[in-house]
Amino acid sequence: MDITKVVCGIIFKDDLVLICRRKPEKSLGGYWEFPGGKVEEAEAHEDSLKRELMEELNLDVNIKKHFFDTVHHYDNGAIELISFICETENITSESTDHDQLEWVKVEDLLHWKLAPADIPIARALIKEFKS
Repeated sequence: MDITKVVCGIIFKDDLVLICRRKPEKSLGGYWEFPGGKVEEAEAHEDSLKRELMEELNLDVNIKKHFFDTVHHYDNGAIELISFICETENITSESTDHDQLEWVKVEDLLHWKLAPADIPIARALIKEFKS
């Protein structure tokens, strides 16, 4: 089975992180996620993330470092979710793929209905911030 590579940004502004809720008509509609998207063929992960965030959120970020990867098997296939810690000076208020955006505290991430692939990343992020 092929695994689709997907990148996501853990985007910080001040001490809050951005999560986005998938539109109801999309797969996993109503679930919250770290924003990002599929990696295109021959595209570097960082380039893919910057492109996806600009396309979906009109958001320019500074990618600080690679954070955590996880593989999740959904009914329609598997994804490898590759996350990066990012910072931004911008505020985004609309998205092409999401119906709601929230800036939340890291320690509150698991109180949101996160997409299953995003949960291990949220747990790792909470663990890192506690230490």
